[in-house]
Amino acid sequence: MNAGPRQRFVVRGTDGPVIVHNCTQAVATGDLLNEALLRAADMGLRVCAHTHDEIMIETPEPERDAERLKACMLEKPRWPGADALPLRADVGFGYRYKVKF
Repeated sequence: MNAGPRQRFVVRGTDGPVIVHNCTQAVATGDLLNEALLRAADMGLRVCAHTHDEIMIETPEPERDAERLKACMLEKPRWPGADALPLRADVGFGYRYKVKF
């Protein structure tokens, strides 16, 4: 149920209703993407840029490294309950960054 401005909602908690904030993007960037960036660097992938939910790499072998990066981004964190996160990743190739509208 909508609980007013600033993307707040009422959800059913274990002990009754709770007002929550739509923090999905904060978790995606602050936790999931940052962990994936560290894993990508550990794998030797050359990260050249990133946005709130994307990682861009430079590579001479795009097909191979795109699959490695995708697997890196789909790796679930080790927090309790993280195995239930609905993670998804897509890959694309290009010579320059393009924004899709």
